Amino acid sequence: MKKILIVLLMVFIIIQFFPIDKTNPITNEGMDFLKIKNTPEPIAKLIRNSCYDCHSNETKYPFYSNVQPVAWLLKNHIDEGRKELNFSTFATYEPKRQAHKLEEAAEYVEQKNMPLESYTLGHSDAKLSDEQRKQLVNYFRMVQKQIQQANTL
Repeated sequence: MKKILIVLLMVFIIIQFFPIDKTNPITNEGMDFLKIKNTPEPIAKLIRNSCYDCHSNETKYPFYSNVQPVAWLLKNHIDEGRKELNFSTFATYEPKRQAHKLEEAAEYVEQKNMPLESYTLGHSDAKLSDEQRKQLVNYFRMVQKQIQQANTL
């Protein structure tokens, strides 16, 4: 048993030499969802606190992002989140895709699938009350409709 613990400790120490890349991609405010949609500050704050660490190029890496293998899982989650919806590059999406992404965002927030519970455990400011969820859902759906209407003319 002692040998197994020593081997596990050695493996743990060795994997610390393989950190994640915490470099955020360069952002362009002219492509950011909050800017291009002129999002009211109270709603923008909710989106920044609850969505931006995983769904933008403005990730703030927590202290545990320095510990492997947790950091690898975190980095994978961030990469997947950005791939699915990146608010920092929202303006690059075609209007149909923008509307679809907002529809999905509203559904995920409404169904309490976002933000992830694992995220809110360490980020209490990301927790959404029922009222805040309703505000975000309404905002996402309102912007979705605006996009759809603007592209049916």
